[in-house]
Amino acid sequence: MKRTVALFAFLLCCSFSLFAQQRHKIALFSPLYLDSAFDAGNAYRFNTSFPKYLNPGLEFYLGAQAALDSLEKAGAPLDVHIIDSRSRHGLAQELRAPELRDVEMFIASSTSADTRQLAEEAFRRKIPFVSATLPNDAGITENPYYVVLNSTLRSHCETLYKYYQRTAPNEKIILFTRPGTQEAQVKDYFLDIARTANGTSLKIQVEDLGSDFEESAVTALLDSTRRNICIAGSLDEEFASELAAGLTSAGNSYRIQLAGMPTWEGINLRQTEFRGLDILYTTPFYYAKANALQTSIAKSFTAKQNGRATDLYYRGYETMLRFALLLLDTKTDVASHLSRKGNNVFTQFDIQPVFLNHKDPALDYFENKHLYLIKVTNGTRSLLP
Repeated sequence: MKRTVALFAFLLCCSFSLFAQQRHKIALFSPLYLDSAFDAGNAYRFNTSFPKYLNPGLEFYLGAQAALDSLEKAGAPLDVHIIDSRSRHGLAQELRAPELRDVEMFIASSTSADTRQLAEEAFRRKIPFVSATLPNDAGITENPYYVVLNSTLRSHCETLYKYYQRTAPNEKIILFTRPGTQEAQVKDYFLDIARTANGTSLKIQVEDLGSDFEESAVTALLDSTRRNICIAGSLDEEFASELAAGLTSAGNSYRIQLAGMPTWEGINLRQTEFRGLDILYTTPFYYAKANALQTSIAKSFTAKQNGRATDLYYRGYETMLRFALLLLDTKTDVASHLSRKGNNVFTQFDIQPVFLNHKDPALDYFENKHLYLIKVTNGTRSLLP
């Protein structure tokens, strides 16, 4: 493992020896809440406690900073400005700061509102904006500088659909849903994908279980003569638990696979209602199978922070490292190379242009289309090839 990490560092150093020493600038945005955590005298407000709302932004920042430390040691000609997106000055004022005048890339962990503001500013400056954590496009269109790393819900539905096209074209497929805006969106995605997909279309049976339902309403829809592919068409955790409980109550007389949404990465699938079920879901990031570099930076995090490295820490690290390397390699032409392969750190990104209106040739944004398929058996996760 040490040899692998050392080789990675050596390759970084060799790469930078080839770069002209023109310095490049990146702005990193993260919700650090420094103004609420420290008073006017720069004293920490919470004594020995640490409010949970501070964690996500801090973890993302620490991961990005660890990547920057590696780049600095390798001699990267790079200047990175850290902006607290929850500063009392507001994001609009922060963007007008003189030191951000000539930055060449935005990277952010941001809300929908901040994402729209950053995307608009990136478009005005004609520089890339990499949205690392928001799991949707924030309603942004016709912006060829905007990159969505945390894949959209439609992409998750497309991946599940294509997987079942390959593996279960003749199985019974039921999309369980309930009233709700997101639920209607999931249903529309699957039905639209079925209309436009290449190859033989899947026959998807849509069943609205209503706001409240009994387990018998679920089991009555199952077929004992073939495998039942049951898709949970809601991002709601309570709906997932109730649906799983209904399917579990069917017993061993039915062959069932329960397909979940991307939010299932954060659900405790060891709960009683999920046990015994064959579960499948998709996620754009998967850090459970650690490589040597990931293990190394995790140990460093533990030594410095006295805690366990989180997914957001790894995401901050790989986002900064991958796109900083892309900027340093392509220099002023980075926007033309956003979909270029390579420089993957942990995640196998597949960044592709997205055209939401197929009749209009305008590129709406770039999106990571590579999603991992995670299979869960008795609470144990494994990665499907």
